[in-house]
Amino acid sequence: MPPVIAITDPFDPRVAAYRDIKERDLVGRQGLFIAEGEVVLRAFVRAAPARVVSVLVAEKRLPKLAEILADLPPQTPVYAAGQAVLDAVAGFELHRGVLAVGRKPAPAAADTLLAGFRGRATVLALFGIANHDNLGGLFRNATAFGVDGVILDSDCCDPLYRKAIRVSVGATLGVPTAWLAPGQDAVALLAGHGFAALALSPAATETLAQLKRPERAAVLLGAEGPGLPAEILAKARAIGIPMAGGFDSLNVATTSGVVLHHLMFAAD
Repeated sequence: MPPVIAITDPFDPRVAAYRDIKERDLVGRQGLFIAEGEVVLRAFVRAAPARVVSVLVAEKRLPKLAEILADLPPQTPVYAAGQAVLDAVAGFELHRGVLAVGRKPAPAAADTLLAGFRGRATVLALFGIANHDNLGGLFRNATAFGVDGVILDSDCCDPLYRKAIRVSVGATLGVPTAWLAPGQDAVALLAGHGFAALALSPAATETLAQLKRPERAAVLLGAEGPGLPAEILAKARAIGIPMAGGFDSLNVATTSGVVLHHLMFAAD
């Protein structure tokens, strides 16, 4: 395990990156991000230990975290502080007692991600998802149901925002993720790489229960309320989930779970 560095002053410059994290989340971190909680730290270290810049934890949690911290590169700073100092640094009561600063990877292009898949594959393509809770839930489901990659359009929020990471229980740190360029034709791009574009829509006449799994499937989901853009629905294969009592839609993260579960077990 890297040596532990004691922090007794909340204004110690060595932990400046952790200061007032709620407010600083709103303006960005110049290529860095904050991960919070033991489960998230474990997922981060498992997925990309070299991208962990430093760790700040409550002293009392060190014994429990020793196994995770042992997997960090030996030069990674590990800071430990009493709970009062930790809270003063973060700017709120940090009950989880675990923070890490990570380095963001360079944004990947959707075309590059898709070109790397061979044979059977599933991707999740998201459009206009601006709610961090929903985005985190979508990534969590993507991991749970074995999605090979997630594609985001330019209107989606940042999957490495602290809340999105936390809601995803660290899944946003491990799922291969790429971005569409503004105005890029997502359906044509997917088709060019052999993916069937399955657009979830309440207006669809084909139901999910009728769907036989394509060899290469792309699940397209839009923001709650507006849904998918009309130009995407016009080009993709629309799939619906019938509901009782005239109800027409589910939360977008819930929808992803239903669809991805079906694809995992549906007949080809």
